[in-house]
Amino acid sequence: MYAERVLSGMRPTGALHLGHYHGVLKNWVKLQHEYPCLFFVADWHALTTQYDNPLGIEKSSMDMVIDWLAAGVDPNQATLFIQSKVPEHAELHLLMSMMTPLGWLERVPTYKDQQEKLAGKDLTTYGFLGYPLLMSADILIYRADKVPVGEDQIPHVEFTRELARRFNHMYGREPGFEDKAREAVKKLGSKKARLYEELRTGFVQNGDKEALEQGKALLNEIQHLSALDRERLFGYLEGSGKMILVEPGYLLTEESKMPGLDGQKMSKSYHNTITMRESEESVAKKVKSMPTDPARVRRHDPGEPTKCPVWQLHQVYSDDACKEWVQQGCRTAGIGCIECKQPVIDGILKEQVPMRERAQMYLDDPTLVKNIIADGCEKARELARETMRDVREAMGLEYH
Repeated sequence: MYAERVLSGMRPTGALHLGHYHGVLKNWVKLQHEYPCLFFVADWHALTTQYDNPLGIEKSSMDMVIDWLAAGVDPNQATLFIQSKVPEHAELHLLMSMMTPLGWLERVPTYKDQQEKLAGKDLTTYGFLGYPLLMSADILIYRADKVPVGEDQIPHVEFTRELARRFNHMYGREPGFEDKAREAVKKLGSKKARLYEELRTGFVQNGDKEALEQGKALLNEIQHLSALDRERLFGYLEGSGKMILVEPGYLLTEESKMPGLDGQKMSKSYHNTITMRESEESVAKKVKSMPTDPARVRRHDPGEPTKCPVWQLHQVYSDDACKEWVQQGCRTAGIGCIECKQPVIDGILKEQVPMRERAQMYLDDPTLVKNIIADGCEKARELARETMRDVREAMGLEYH
């Protein structure tokens, strides 16, 4: 019914590291060539835990956007914008907060998980409790049907689907909906109208999900319907009213395989990162300082690569021949640890070269980034306003 659309965002934490690149940005670069994509800076989300010290958010936001561009995210292919520059996010969040059961928010898995992780922070605020609802508003305001997430974030998408379903059920009943839907069925032509009715009966009465999918496919094939009739027929097919908010699906992304300098997952909280545009000198120094297999106390002591954090980086940056050289050389003490680390250093620096080159243009002229963001915010706001018009009308808030 609505166009395919991907939405994804990141909280502004300043310069991004290679874990962000391998875990998120490489996927964004791929998706931008496959779907219409919207990528946003979730600066309001940063306030849910950083409400007492927000002064660095603006600079962190701009640094992060430069990293997106450095990674290959193309503003001609995707829309880049800042959440707080599109106030419709806040409006939809507010309106949906009126009809969202408190228990739904409290049962989101990350709510208690984050409270435990940030035990030293006062998170007894509505902003923190309502974080999942704001995330849902971010998705629903653009009627995005595809959200790239890791496995641990799937409950957020399911929560958003439930909210969209609840909203559509409560507010999608226009006066005389069924009569108008039946009139729209007639416009399909006798043969297709009969098939539509059979498929609708199959789903509404018998719960046949295959019939539902066939019915949706049938409607997608028909070009002459008005947008309003199309909405009614999609809603009538499922036995509900008009579809105002789209139930999103998720695109499951693989967890980043990028290890940190200590062998744990690369994370700022572990202080084990290499930033995407870190200087060559700093990269070399950090990798050379990495811990290795404790068994290799002296140069001639043999080691075991699988017990060494450097070996994990070889999995990312080295080809088969190099990995074989590492295994043989380490286990026989034929190579030293510094020799082993050099191919990793070379691999990281090679990966960073195009990132530094792309970023330099924006570092030299910051107005380029501001213009990209301004253009993206304008495009995003146009889509958001369209959704909010329908939301206000459905809730009886569209005053004339």
